[in-house]
Amino acid sequence: MPLSEHHLRTSIAVSDITRAVAFYEGRLGLRPLWSGPSAAIPGGSRVYACGGGPALNVYQSTTAGATRATLATWYVDDLDGIVDELAAAGVTFVRYDGLEHDARGITPRAGGGRLAWFQDPDGNTFAVEADV
Repeated sequence: MPLSEHHLRTSIAVSDITRAVAFYEGRLGLRPLWSGPSAAIPGGSRVYACGGGPALNVYQSTTAGATRATLATWYVDDLDGIVDELAAAGVTFVRYDGLEHDARGITPRAGGGRLAWFQDPDGNTFAVEADV
């Protein structure tokens, strides 16, 4: 059976699970489905629900923040509302040199639509994106 027939879960390495929980649950409003160990760290990982099922695994690791690329994108219907909600919760949006951004950090997407990037405390980059 090809991989396209199976569910995919994104895994994000963080340096401190306690600090990560404060960000992912406190600022992003994600709800954990379960927690478990990460290597030898009891309670060192969380799996969060997004879009109705398990989608994001956050785990403590020494490899945290090692990539500058966008690791995951949430596709939303109301980008303005989501950006406002996240900003009110203390999320800061990233602005990249050479790209056009509005006052809130929203960027026009090539081919249409708009998106905004933000980072967790370890510098892991995420995006929220809408087609309009």
